[in-house]
Amino acid sequence: MVQKLNAAARAALPDTLPGWALVPGQDAIRREFRFEDFVGAWGFMARVALLAQAQDHHPDWRNVWNKVEITLTTHDAGGLSERDVTLARAIDALP
Repeated sequence: MVQKLNAAARAALPDTLPGWALVPGQDAIRREFRFEDFVGAWGFMARVALLAQAQDHHPDWRNVWNKVEITLTTHDAGGLSERDVTLARAIDALP
């Protein structure tokens, strides 16, 4: 079973994942991405979908026109895990 992040890993999140923030009231991280238009946002979501499928770790997300909001948590672990950190880094590395 996947383990939740320990206190040291959780404390390092602001340095290791700039742009991502802890979600108040949830054991999750969230980031908002903005694009020029809906097509840019949709293309980004398609690239994230391929990453998520390859990692078998799927985000909770929301799209409104040029904005994509992604929330990551590991339901199997009951909160944040290294799987979330790995996917967040992969998303951040997208062009």
